[in-house]
Amino acid sequence: MLFRGAPLEPEVHGGADTTSAHDGGDIAYRPFAKHARPGGPVHVALGHQRLSIIDLSAAGHQPMCSPDSRVWITYNGEIYNYLELREELRAKGSTFASESDTEVILAAWREWGSACLERLNGMFAFVLLDRAQRRVFAARDRFGVKPLYYWVAPDGTIAFASEIKQFSALPGWEARLNGQRAYDFLAWGLLDHTDETLFRGVHQLRGGERLELALVEAEHARPGERLRPERWYAPRPRPFSGTLEEAGAEFRRLLADSIRLRLRSDVPVGSCLSGGLDSSSIVCIMNLLLREQGAQALQKTFSVRAREARFDEGPYIDAVVRHTAVDPRCVYPSLDELFPALEKITWHQDEPFGSTSIYAQWHVFRLAAESGVEVMLDGQGADEQLAGYHGFFAARFGALARGLRWVRLFKELTAASRRHGYPATWGVQQLANNVLPEPPRQALRKLVHRPNAVPGWLDLARLGAAPGDPYLASAGAKPDSLRAMSLAQLTANSLPMLLHWEDRDSMAHSVEARVPFLDYRLVEFVLGLPDEYKLSDGVTKRVLREGMRGVLPESVRTRMDKLGFVTPEELWVREQSPDRFRRALREAVEVSAGILRPAALDLLERVIADRRRFSFLVWRMVSFGTWLKVFGVRV
Repeated sequence: MLFRGAPLEPEVHGGADTTSAHDGGDIAYRPFAKHARPGGPVHVALGHQRLSIIDLSAAGHQPMCSPDSRVWITYNGEIYNYLELREELRAKGSTFASESDTEVILAAWREWGSACLERLNGMFAFVLLDRAQRRVFAARDRFGVKPLYYWVAPDGTIAFASEIKQFSALPGWEARLNGQRAYDFLAWGLLDHTDETLFRGVHQLRGGERLELALVEAEHARPGERLRPERWYAPRPRPFSGTLEEAGAEFRRLLADSIRLRLRSDVPVGSCLSGGLDSSSIVCIMNLLLREQGAQALQKTFSVRAREARFDEGPYIDAVVRHTAVDPRCVYPSLDELFPALEKITWHQDEPFGSTSIYAQWHVFRLAAESGVEVMLDGQGADEQLAGYHGFFAARFGALARGLRWVRLFKELTAASRRHGYPATWGVQQLANNVLPEPPRQALRKLVHRPNAVPGWLDLARLGAAPGDPYLASAGAKPDSLRAMSLAQLTANSLPMLLHWEDRDSMAHSVEARVPFLDYRLVEFVLGLPDEYKLSDGVTKRVLREGMRGVLPESVRTRMDKLGFVTPEELWVREQSPDRFRRALREAVEVSAGILRPAALDLLERVIADRRRFSFLVWRMVSFGTWLKVFGVRV
């Protein structure tokens, strides 16, 4: 969407699938709408390319307008409770010409104004023009499942888009590096934790934010300006005082209802299946719901496998398949395809990405598209709220230490090491990482080859970046409880970038990814649970494990290891093809114009020789270099 001035008389244009029957009339649909003076410059323009999921007819196309042409919208996402909202709005006098959820948003806006956001259960990013109020309203869903970027061009034009690359088609665009955010990504592996991007001057509305602008304000926008959105949603933990068994039952009920809503579609729905707790829970509950409808034979799952047993979750995938009798599809991503596909994946991602697991995920959505499945359910968001990552042990240990619960702390340290095979020193390191002041904490991280504030392979002066821990900055402080850490991961330092990567991987293949664990009712319930219901005695995700008794295969429900959609990247680097990674890193160092120092090459050699712990750091450097090249970013 672009706007500079105030004239608002619509001029309608259409695409290849536009028919005269849908050009006007009673259907609240326009394939493209420009608001302009005849013969004059465009002042407001809305455009849309649709992936049809609900109401596949042209009546559901966008941009869409209200029956009186007062309100126009371009929208990306799905409102899962649109049927219930439509009936409520009909009772209040609204009429509908389509079966789409887009038209429900328009009617909800007319009935409730910006307060309609609280009533929407879904994933969405939309820009809405109210001609009567002469205002533009933009909003993003609670957790930012769907993206929404903006950029103010040199001539003052304000542009909104669902992908950053769309701005490159506009006059005055120049790809320039945001050095501070590049530092956060390279040194710490963090993206999407602020409203900034790696492109200087390009910002995003964050999850749960909205922006309202009078058109007269838009006339005075300054190039590269940061607009002033406001937060319309923040997670509200619901206190819970029942037993673990009662919590498990409520968890299962909420998750099942979330999946029920996310099965609404006019195209085939499948699901990702990694063999882990999260995706397996979705597949098994989805199977129960489909059996109630007699439709279980339609259920397809899509998985990543590896030829190397250490990285393969085949036994757990097979257990779920046997348990549900689904139609399974598997893919084995290979190193041979990785580098030839890298520039294409980078183009779709818009920004560099953190590991080759995104490459594995790319293959999953490609396989889904090839199988005719256009909607996929996935488990994003579960780890962040259920303390599924082992990094949560640090917050658990730290909270016990600060509460002087020494006996319990000792039991937790012992149980975590025993269940997960960690040496005794691991627990001490986790505790120290949570309770030490910053100077000794950073020194410790450097000693054990963890991300730290001043890495020797990165030229901070060339980047123009200040050293510091962006995890602490985004969270506000070290998390002193599992809830505090969950809130930080859900809103800043984990989930936003995972959703970014999944959205681009899926949409690149015209597949819509839906995430049942991010139904806000479920998230707020889990956040209100005691820490012990999520992580205790070395066991993660306790409430999920309890709630899934009798639903998940026991081998999956009780598993303690964690992989996800991984690749054998460590073997690729160290054993199978170190020279490919040497070449790729050398190219990244060259294209970085001094940002990546030659010490980066020495670091890779130490990783190859097993003299340094493997991490995804080398990949981040390679991905960064590819991104600079693909988008012609000026350093």
